[in-house]
Amino acid sequence: MSDTKNSPAATPEQRENKILMAALGVMVLICIVLAILGFCFLNKSDQIIEGQADATSIKISGKLPGRVVKLYVHEGDLVKAGDTLVHIHSSLADAKLMQAEGMETVARTQNQKIDAGTRSQIIQAARDMVSQAEAAVDITKKTYTRMQNLYSEGVMSEQKRDEAKAAYDAAVAAHRAAKSQLDLAIAGAQKEDKESAAAMVNVAKGGVAEVQSLLEDQYLLAPCDGQIDQVYPEASELVSLGAPIMSLLKLDDKWVTFNVREELLNDMPLGGEIEVMIPALDKKKVKAKIYYVRDLGSYATWQATKATGQWDSKTFEVKAHPTEKLPELRPGMTVVYLK
Repeated sequence: MSDTKNSPAATPEQRENKILMAALGVMVLICIVLAILGFCFLNKSDQIIEGQADATSIKISGKLPGRVVKLYVHEGDLVKAGDTLVHIHSSLADAKLMQAEGMETVARTQNQKIDAGTRSQIIQAARDMVSQAEAAVDITKKTYTRMQNLYSEGVMSEQKRDEAKAAYDAAVAAHRAAKSQLDLAIAGAQKEDKESAAAMVNVAKGGVAEVQSLLEDQYLLAPCDGQIDQVYPEASELVSLGAPIMSLLKLDDKWVTFNVREELLNDMPLGGEIEVMIPALDKKKVKAKIYYVRDLGSYATWQATKATGQWDSKTFEVKAHPTEKLPELRPGMTVVYLK
């Protein structure tokens, strides 16, 4: 009892330290209990696989370089197949068409001239030459006949008879030459000349058709139903050959795209159906059928962070078509895959 009386009383600082240690011990105990409860009773949250909606985009372009005269549509407009989208004018193409049409006229006229044959005056002159040659043959033949008779009677010398024979032969040859000239005049141009002229006409027609095919793209038409997504040039601006004028979205051809690690592909087989949720459409849930699975390549590979116990995992692109029509689904909207 004397020891109790002799022991010094606890100071306020010691009492305060004991209280702090006790409180700290209680807090540690509570944290340990909560950790055990969380490990035992709380479920692990599912991994969210997020993708986005997309649609086919068509670039509208033409073969005619020129100036944009008028845009008939604006961004966001709904169009039908065959609707006029833009008018492009090219003064250079108009000049080339005029030149090509002029060349076609020249070729066609030349061909008509060859087909028409030789002029009637030339043919008549050739006939007159044949008549003169026939008259010469007739006279020289009679002269030769008389000379031959006189030579037979011994009245005429042989030289005179030979001169008459030579004159007759020359007249016959001249008659043949005149007849050939007449035949050529009547027949007209050669077959090869006619074919060449006809070919030149076809070449000229091809030049006209080429320019006309370019001018057909003065007015660009919508190739299908859809919505104008973007318009690149403004009215009065110049556009080059093949430059895109605008892009058209095919709203009836939509899909959703996910980029997933390969260990998750077991739940997303090619040809299978999955359920997705669209937050922008009041968390609407729809079915989608997978039609495309492709490896994105080494640049999208998830590298293991440890030397052992893990492996590299590739990323695959998965595309799926919604099984129902969703007019309100817009390209770029977030889509969540529901396991």
